[in-house]
Amino acid sequence: MLESLTRKQHELFHFLLQNQDRFTQPPTLDELCLALGLKSRGSLHAHITALIAANLLKPLAGKQRGIQLSDHAKTLINHQDDPGRLPYVGVIAAGKPIEALENISYMAIPEPLKTDKPCYILSVKGDSMIEQGIFDGDWVIIEQRAYARNGEIVVALVEKSEATLKVIEQYPHETLLIPANASMKALRYRPEQIEIQGVLVGQMRSYTKNH
Repeated sequence: MLESLTRKQHELFHFLLQNQDRFTQPPTLDELCLALGLKSRGSLHAHITALIAANLLKPLAGKQRGIQLSDHAKTLINHQDDPGRLPYVGVIAAGKPIEALENISYMAIPEPLKTDKPCYILSVKGDSMIEQGIFDGDWVIIEQRAYARNGEIVVALVEKSEATLKVIEQYPHETLLIPANASMKALRYRPEQIEIQGVLVGQMRSYTKNH
């Protein structure tokens, strides 16, 4: 069930899971947009509708209009999820941007490699970040958020279709995605072309096999 969610649907579901004890009342659409850094209630509503159709969320009417996890979702969580596992959502390019993947499974990681915010795991492909010690085949742990400080390593979604791992520099009229490889040039975009999907907080590597 959870493996069939798109990345955005999983981010929403994971946020609700991580924060279910914090909400004194079910969150509204405006509260979710603010928390997830989304500007469009329309796109959020489409993801919520898909999660309701999957019987993972339930809408509430009356004075407490909003959404909450369904009983079915809580049953799945009790059997499938635990604090030591994070969603593995596919491959990220450390080079030329490649298509963002949507398939999700779970991986166990050491607690110090993640933060107390919602996180997910990506596998690195390419060599544009090698001067930051990030190599082809490494796994990176990404804290889910829609903003970053200049100089942070981010997952950037380009034109809503291709994802890449780069150092970000943001200016009023331009956003730079900068490789950590002296042989490669920075990628230049208009700010509206780039959507930040998270910031690097941890990294893992296998020395026993290719992955």
